[in-house]
Amino acid sequence: MLTTIAVILLVLWAIGFIGFHVLGGFIHFLLVAAVVLFLIRIIRGENPLK
Repeated sequence: MLTTIAVILLVLWAIGFIGFHVLGGFIHFLLVAAVVLFLIRIIRGENPLK
């Protein structure tokens, strides 16, 4: 579940970074959220790439 959310956030970030510089702050928030979710999986001892 967390991996799916992280992947979705990373895709949205990539699309926004390439296409919409107006929402720069929001896009960086999405990137930070994806990284946090990735770190939560690591801390829990789960495979972060699964």
